[in-house]
Amino acid sequence: TYQMVAGIFDIMNHITEQYFSGTDDSTSDYLSEGLMRSLIHASRVAVKNPHDYEARSNIMWCATWALNTLVACGKTTDWEVHMLGQAVGAHTDATHGMTLAAVALPYYRLIMPYGVAKFARFATNVWGVSLEGKSDEEIAAAGLDAMEAWMREIGCVMSISELGATEDMIEGLADSTLVM
Repeated sequence: TYQMVAGIFDIMNHITEQYFSGTDDSTSDYLSEGLMRSLIHASRVAVKNPHDYEARSNIMWCATWALNTLVACGKTTDWEVHMLGQAVGAHTDATHGMTLAAVALPYYRLIMPYGVAKFARFATNVWGVSLEGKSDEEIAAAGLDAMEAWMREIGCVMSISELGATEDMIEGLADSTLVM
């Protein structure tokens, strides 16, 4: 199950890194939202029953669309979460999808103030967060909280220390993410 969950989060992160790009494209964004909803549903089923063929096949179908460039159309992407995750993996030899899980939420919470409207859209269109009585910032934060709850539910790693990263590795991790 661990490797399956790592793969599920890698798929989710492929979608979110394109979705949270600095450029909006309604069609690409609606496709991404549908893929994320499908992946969330199928992941819950597959984690409970890893032999559920329909759930597993839908996860693979989402994987196909997550990185075949369709949802990146009209987007500028930087793959920063992948760079951070790969640095963690280089220093800990941890599974790729779990390195992404460990760094994605802190990164998305860090950049959320620069894209509140997009994170609020994510909250409502992917996680079903209610708009009622909330500011855009509260809606956006609730979306990331919902993502965190789902990650915990399916068994994602939530911190780099869970992967074996130690305080003395921080400088090397930071150096590994520098792109010149």
